[in-house]
Amino acid sequence: MRLLFRQSVSLLLIMTLLTGVLYPLLCTGLAQALFPRQADGSLIIRHGQIVGSRLIGQSFTSPAYFWGRPSATSPGPYNADASSGSNLGPTNPALRRAVERRIAALRAADPDNTASIPVDLVTASGSGLDPDISPAAAEYQLSRVAESRHLAPAIVQRMITASTRGRTFGVLGERRVNVLELNLRLDGLWPKH
Repeated sequence: MRLLFRQSVSLLLIMTLLTGVLYPLLCTGLAQALFPRQADGSLIIRHGQIVGSRLIGQSFTSPAYFWGRPSATSPGPYNADASSGSNLGPTNPALRRAVERRIAALRAADPDNTASIPVDLVTASGSGLDPDISPAAAEYQLSRVAESRHLAPAIVQRMITASTRGRTFGVLGERRVNVLELNLRLDGLWPKH
């Protein structure tokens, strides 16, 4: 029995060292060496200040900015410490009411816009932190942002186009626009392409 106990404790210590210390250190070291920007959170730094991450959405409410997807995190939107979806199914009355409120808010913010509202502007992502919207969602907001900033719609359209990324590896996912990068571009803080 003592031999079995000693072997078990030895195996526990060895596996703890391998999987709890050495493996994480190796992965962290490789990530820092090969992908330092991504390993540090894909942070966006402007004028020495961190303004956000390419990976985590932010709440924009001013009509002069593009708005991202709704966030289902609590206690506030885009809380990276509480990543979660709403767990409300498509037939849930609470989800329907939330979507109706979001549609009403979008219509109130831009009453002259009669276009169909893209679904990603009224539904949260699975994580509640999605930093991207579809090009259609950005174009839906184009006239409101252009009017608020006193810019020609063609200028804002060029910024949307410059901020649109294609499918990953040409086949995965959909075309998307990172809301923070687009808003920084509007503020003149993002590199022009």
